[in-house]
Amino acid sequence: MYLHIGASVVLPQGDVVGIFDLDNTTSSRITRDFLAKAQREGRVITAGEDLPKSFLLCRDRAGGQTIYLSQLSTATLLRRMESGGLEPGSFIPSTTLALEV
Repeated sequence: MYLHIGASVVLPQGDVVGIFDLDNTTSSRITRDFLAKAQREGRVITAGEDLPKSFLLCRDRAGGQTIYLSQLSTATLLRRMESGGLEPGSFIPSTTLALEV
């Protein structure tokens, strides 16, 4: 199953470790430092051009971590996860990018 996180980005649901609200989590210095370090290391990918509302922590195939910024709320992303997401082989518009992390 796949999770559409906004704009043209689709992720394998099994790679998602956590979904976090940016407003609530970035009040912590530890989270801000974590995101800043990931940004410096080139491990942050922005899904869309709008102001992000959430971030997803995903594991990649090499055992590392990738962070995706999404303009969708954590509630919307959670609903999409709970509904089962997109089936493999289901219709994905040609502008959508399926990422294997």
